[in-house]
Amino acid sequence: RDNLSSAAKMEASLENQLHMSWHDSAWLPVLNQHNVLDYFCQRSNPFYDRTCSNEQLKMQKQDFTQLQNMKGMEYVLIHVQEPILYIIRKNYRISPEKFTPVCNYYILDGKVYQCPDLKSVLNSRLSSALHQLDSAFDEVQSYARYQPAKGHYWEFPSDKEKQALTSKTKKKVVQEPSDSQCRRVETLLSKIIEKFPPRVLAKKEGGKPISVTELQSQQKGVSLGGNRRPPSKESESEAKRKKL
Repeated sequence: RDNLSSAAKMEASLENQLHMSWHDSAWLPVLNQHNVLDYFCQRSNPFYDRTCSNEQLKMQKQDFTQLQNMKGMEYVLIHVQEPILYIIRKNYRISPEKFTPVCNYYILDGKVYQCPDLKSVLNSRLSSALHQLDSAFDEVQSYARYQPAKGHYWEFPSDKEKQALTSKTKKKVVQEPSDSQCRRVETLLSKIIEKFPPRVLAKKEGGKPISVTELQSQQKGVSLGGNRRPPSKESESEAKRKKL
């Protein structure tokens, strides 16, 4: 139980290393499956625990094949996909046959990362999904409207765009009539004026309007008065003779 509790404490202390990475550019040209553990077990690597069995074997200048005979933390290469991917697992060894996996590390293109566990993956995916749902509810709530006459209704930006387009099309139809429509309107107006002429054309000096009939009678009187001629003397003498 003590060993498991210590392993759990170590795992909790490494949770903040999920966003870290490490690499040594001097090793990249010569990195392979035979020296990848030596590359990982450098003291400059923040993922490396100096109290592990690998460090003890390095100090004793022994091979890492002796890790199964030791107890405590150890780093073991479990997967190789040369030349780009290597996976190293951190174990807490209890006996040559029993060990407890603590966490995994993968080396991708020479850079070391900590593999996230299932709990971290689920927590990240759920938190991102909840964030998206929360933002979606906030956006939907911003489109909700209420009026005493209408009640509750939705007003989306697409509705405003449609209304703007319809208003623009209506304005274009009203402001830009065709030539045939203009000619038809002119002919209709001229026919209406001929059949029903306006009764009031002008105003007198006193301010009262002049009707069409009065204006026509005045024009006729002027024309008749202008065409009359004074009677001559011969016509008067002839008329007297007829009377006698």
